[in-house]
Amino acid sequence: MFLKELRVVDWPQGTSQYPYNLPALHKLSEIHFNGAVTYFVGENGSGKSTVLEAIARCAGFNSEGGSRDNTFSTRDVELSLSRHFRLSWLPKVTNGFFLRAESFFNFSSYIDELAEDPYNDKKKVYAAYGGRSLHEQSHGESFLSLFSHRFHNKGKAIYLLDEPEAALSPTRQLALLRIFWEHEHSGQSQFIVATHSPILLGYPGALIYNFDTSPLSVVKYEETDHYSITKQFLLNRDRLLRELFKP
Repeated sequence: MFLKELRVVDWPQGTSQYPYNLPALHKLSEIHFNGAVTYFVGENGSGKSTVLEAIARCAGFNSEGGSRDNTFSTRDVELSLSRHFRLSWLPKVTNGFFLRAESFFNFSSYIDELAEDPYNDKKKVYAAYGGRSLHEQSHGESFLSLFSHRFHNKGKAIYLLDEPEAALSPTRQLALLRIFWEHEHSGQSQFIVATHSPILLGYPGALIYNFDTSPLSVVKYEETDHYSITKQFLLNRDRLLRELFKP
């Protein structure tokens, strides 16, 4: 692990303003990262993506996705949380990538603009994304191209992924787990992932933070709603659907 700890400083008290009113952040002082893979889980609106984005901003990554070298922006949003986060590193890592599923289209367009710039080598620009425009690949293919080619084991790196399962079939989610495993065994990479996927959450030895508690807390895989609800549905589909569709 390179990112060891997130500390909260100068937190505004007694405000109902988002994101300071998120229950998961109430009385939160620090978040520890004790393994190569850490997950953030919780309901929509629980704050997991908001915290991940603030970590990306503190680490120097583009807040809409990409690396420290990507400077595109399609919105003007003040990321107030990043002002109250302090990251502790050993060693400090500047290489890596921040994936935002919701703004991946904009990132793909940005890469196309770089490739069409006459001062850039088009082939070299696309080499990190499977050799062609991400827009020329399906959504799932483009994600897997990013993971397979842009995420490499050349030097220490940290990867922040916000809902990477959004474009991935179950089979390709398993392929992503294999990528995690290869990176972990190289000793060169750290992953922090916000997800709803019970498949991704099953990665062995991963640390899981639950944003549905106040403050957020560590939870075991089998104790997550993602695992228990999916298991109940698969084992008792007919009964659950009958209850759900009662007049």
